[in-house]
Amino acid sequence: MSDILTTTFNTPFQSAPFEQIKAADYLPAFKAMILQAEKEIDAIVADTAAPDFKNVIEALAYSGQGLEVLSNIFFNINSAETTDEIQQIAQEVSPLLSAHSSKIAQNIPLFEKIKTVFDQQAQYELDEEQKTLLHDTYKGFERSGALLNDADKKTLESINKELSLKSLQFGQNALAATNAYTKHITDKALLSGIPEAILAQYAEEAQERGLEGWVITLQYPSFVPLMTYTDNRELRQEIALANGKKSFDGGDFDNQNLIREIIALRDQKAKLLGYANYADYVLEERMAKTPEKVTGFLEELLVKATPYAQKEIEVLKAMAREDGIEEMQSYDHAYYAEKLRKQKFDLSDEELKPYFPLEQVQEAVFGLAKTLFGLEFTELKDIQKYHPDVKTYKITENGEYKSLLYVDYHPRKGKRSGAWMTSYKNQYIQDGENYRPHISVVCNFSKPTADTPSLLSFQEVTTLFHEFGHALHGVLANTQYPGLSGTSVKWDFVELPSQFLENYCYEPEFLKTFARHYKTGEVLPDDKIARISDSKNFMEGYQTLRQLGFGLLDMAYHTQAEKVADIKSFETEATQATSLYPLNPETAASPGFSHIFGGGYAAGYYSYKWAEVLDADAFQYFKENGIFNPEVAAKYKVLLSSGGTKDPMELFKAFRGSEPKVESLLKRAFGE
Repeated sequence: MSDILTTTFNTPFQSAPFEQIKAADYLPAFKAMILQAEKEIDAIVADTAAPDFKNVIEALAYSGQGLEVLSNIFFNINSAETTDEIQQIAQEVSPLLSAHSSKIAQNIPLFEKIKTVFDQQAQYELDEEQKTLLHDTYKGFERSGALLNDADKKTLESINKELSLKSLQFGQNALAATNAYTKHITDKALLSGIPEAILAQYAEEAQERGLEGWVITLQYPSFVPLMTYTDNRELRQEIALANGKKSFDGGDFDNQNLIREIIALRDQKAKLLGYANYADYVLEERMAKTPEKVTGFLEELLVKATPYAQKEIEVLKAMAREDGIEEMQSYDHAYYAEKLRKQKFDLSDEELKPYFPLEQVQEAVFGLAKTLFGLEFTELKDIQKYHPDVKTYKITENGEYKSLLYVDYHPRKGKRSGAWMTSYKNQYIQDGENYRPHISVVCNFSKPTADTPSLLSFQEVTTLFHEFGHALHGVLANTQYPGLSGTSVKWDFVELPSQFLENYCYEPEFLKTFARHYKTGEVLPDDKIARISDSKNFMEGYQTLRQLGFGLLDMAYHTQAEKVADIKSFETEATQATSLYPLNPETAASPGFSHIFGGGYAAGYYSYKWAEVLDADAFQYFKENGIFNPEVAAKYKVLLSSGGTKDPMELFKAFRGSEPKVESLLKRAFGE
């Protein structure tokens, strides 16, 4: 085997040597790095010195970094540039990693040393970060089954292995189902209403497949414009049905059984560890603390938002009736919402897109990071990449190296849908050296064509800012320990930096600095900028109910596992209070709900709304003092750089001066 993945990378900034890695290198590398990590654990256990913070807690915190980097590389590739071979390797690697984690968590001599330090912590002079690390380490072992008897430990290990495999399979099925569908059209008349730029995109998709005409897929940049613009209601219905049936049609990629199995395993795990249900288990270590508090929070917002949502939908239904549609369906929503947006604000995505070429938007977000935090971005050509679409940047502050940044913006067959930020290396400080992070932002924006750059819809502009907010959380990290660095915070706190940055997209003062026509250089006219700002809360009631529906569904799955039998019925009951259109018995959201079944948001989807309260209150503070105010930005930078070293509420209060107020969100959303 090649040792490319098991030795120090001989590359600039020790960046991942993507172009030298072969798929066959991964499995042997995982086995080698797991052994290396286990040797590091064995050394901690074998140390004959009396257990203390440094030789137990700190040593454990720094262990396994080679395996961590390898895992980050592999699983990021599995998301952004996967192949059948990579997916097969993932099926083999996941149980190995699960077994490794279980072996550490159930290492009795190791836990005894941790418990000794935990019980004697009063004798150490620990700073706040060290206290957090000690608490998190002890609690992590407890929550991983360290206090269980031997038989229950074996059961838990088996559950964790099964969960890792089934969650992986869920994501693979969802991706395969997305890729499996195409709609080939040869009659342009069937595509009435769709802007020429989108038609060019569909034509290019057809050409790549060796076909005449136009091809529509279920990838986000293809699916969403179709649903938004086509006058052809039958086509809207057909594509919406295909999208809603993904992994719900009883075919090869059906996820319904996996949902039942995942929920049952999570419930079994929680009860084995002494919790009432999986939500109780998860929320113990979140800001929200309990399922009751989460449900109360979601239901409070539901009461506030429902009247606004109903009024919004009535306006759309009236528009649909003018077209002879007596019963509007969910697949009509985007079409009539776009018509209303155009009518109300005289704006359409296609009208705005020429002012938001991707490179220009990226420069704007880079510029904002410079204004607020003093960061500079320089493109590098000597960093190895996993795909030609990827670009790499060195980030500096006052000339000092801060981070590498990878950006990967366009869809392709081996890339899952959506947008995300991730890291290849965490930041941490060891032996006086500050190891800086390698951060990645991945999106699925339309590719440039032969004569047009990649042009973003305004929603895509906010998506880029959202993910870049996460990236800044990683880039600015400045903590001692890797497990507390960057985005390693309470899960219901992690969306604050991302959602906060979106606010700038609606500020006229900022928009004027970068919204320029890609051909003429003309700045987006003031009246259109004003309409963008005014349109910030367009369909906010509907969008709020949609998010609340997902949050309530997530809570239902993880508090009512015994009721999960028929997926469609369960989903309908859990979300009925948030449903604004008739339900189609042939479609379901759950089999494609990768956030909770294939990602890390199980019993945590509410955190998007929870973090909206935080971000609304945080940005209100900027608005009160100036959106580029250097003093406020400096305080916010401290929050970002602190990672998970302190309780997030204490971090927020230190920044804002008070706890977050839900009134800030209601004021922003509904003018209350």
